[in-house]
Amino acid sequence: MTSSSLVTSALATATVPAGGDVGEPVVNIAIFGAFVAITLTVVLRASRNNRSAADFYAGGRAFSGRQNGIAIAGDYLSAASFLGIAGAIAIYGYDGFLYSIGFLVAWLVALLLVAELLRNTGRFTMADVLSFRLKERPVRMAAAISTLTVSFFYLLAQMAGAGGLVALLLGIDGRAGQNLVIAIVGALMVVYVLIGGMKGTTWVQIIKAVMLVTGAGVMTVWVLAQYGFNLSDLIGAAVAAPGSAGEALVEPGGQYGATEISKLNFLSLALALVLGTAGLPHVLMRFYTVPSSREARRSVVWAIWIIGIFYLFTLVIGYGAGAIVGPDAIRGAPGRVNSAAPLLAYQLGGPVLLGIIAAVAFATILAVVAGLAITASASFAHDIYASVIKKGEVSANAEVRIARITIVVIGAVAIVGGMLANGQNVAFLVALAFAVAASANLPTILYSLFWRRFTTRGALWSIYGGLISCITLIAFSPVVSGKVDPATGASLSMITDPSVDFSWFPLENPGLVSIPLAFLLGWLGSVTSKETGNEKRAAEMEVRSLTGAGAEKAVEH
Repeated sequence: MTSSSLVTSALATATVPAGGDVGEPVVNIAIFGAFVAITLTVVLRASRNNRSAADFYAGGRAFSGRQNGIAIAGDYLSAASFLGIAGAIAIYGYDGFLYSIGFLVAWLVALLLVAELLRNTGRFTMADVLSFRLKERPVRMAAAISTLTVSFFYLLAQMAGAGGLVALLLGIDGRAGQNLVIAIVGALMVVYVLIGGMKGTTWVQIIKAVMLVTGAGVMTVWVLAQYGFNLSDLIGAAVAAPGSAGEALVEPGGQYGATEISKLNFLSLALALVLGTAGLPHVLMRFYTVPSSREARRSVVWAIWIIGIFYLFTLVIGYGAGAIVGPDAIRGAPGRVNSAAPLLAYQLGGPVLLGIIAAVAFATILAVVAGLAITASASFAHDIYASVIKKGEVSANAEVRIARITIVVIGAVAIVGGMLANGQNVAFLVALAFAVAASANLPTILYSLFWRRFTTRGALWSIYGGLISCITLIAFSPVVSGKVDPATGASLSMITDPSVDFSWFPLENPGLVSIPLAFLLGWLGSVTSKETGNEKRAAEMEVRSLTGAGAEKAVEH
């Protein structure tokens, strides 16, 4: 069959089903149930060896670099990575693939600047590194607030996405049904983390990563087979599909570059994505699950390979959706661009393949929210409760008990927040999480690791300055209010009323402003501080971060 005839045939059958008619809900529920049963069994087995704080927070540091690398990929590749990027490529082509490049390049920053040094210096959380040679209580509090903020917004986006996506695939209509799905996802998250700790969470992430890469790989081969394994024919079919952007699919400027503001938008987003990854708390915490700095480096290398291969798959899946399903059908689906991959699965393999992809999407959401929950609970219990409130005078068992209570609270907050955000534009929540991580966390981490003159004032100014400026600029940006579709007049902002407009910051991501500002504040706070610093502690941190000497001794205590 030629490319053109395949496209014509596919578009003839690519009617967009209603929300309750996507695939077979019974098949989807059965696959979901099988996934939950398998992962719960794994979590229960993993929980048998949870006896200490190191077991609960860091999985007993018993994971190899390969295992941790696979888990990092499972933690990092969210539903937005799978569904959002595939949809962006289907509609925008070249510009959509730039997201994949940004997410992948970000790991080089993590590998070269953060992974090994962080593993050598800290114990359980990012705040362990930041407070190593500075005044512990104020720095830990600031780092914990930043961690909880990033985790909350990332968690909120995943929960809200779960409501719309899973409810669609299970044939559940109405807001009440979607809220029920959010509650179920939140409850499962609490169970997984409460029982399994980091060990159980890691194994869920490993299973999810294998499912995600395998599912994407099957779809990639299936799509390429329709075009004789010729990528040029596939892209040509996507370009020729009715409703597509035509030749613009293979040229830059489809989504960004039409105006000066859109160019700055892309630069700001790219800066946040590339630098934000190395400051994401739930990613950084994974480096503590390996026994040595060498394994930390190996884990990042494994993660880069897996993530890189996956993003190559999204290129084929995205163009395949554009060619086989068609841009018009994707835009008209309930989830719009996020429906590209599920609709492609339905066209290729019917209800069974859709059910498998639905289970992959469900596993993706569940694994990510579990990783975020344990990170947030560890930050509160280890940094705020044990170090700030109790001033270090607390047993490991009491600390873990507080962490478990925190997980239940986080689960309840995430469920309520996901219900409130359900149906809203949640893309800005993920962008905010990356922007906050790049603004508040990364400058302070780099200054702490590489600049001896860095002081407590510099750390506080950098963290709070980056955090406040980032959230303020997002609140007054077009992603919250004032962005209107010129063709339809409908609001494209979080506030759906197009008449409401209080935006004055023109960019949709604040990274271009808030990230340099955080670096500047960290430098300014340090050079204007009278704090002389602890030279002995600074020298110890430098030696430990570069060589790992003394790191294991610190872990034992």
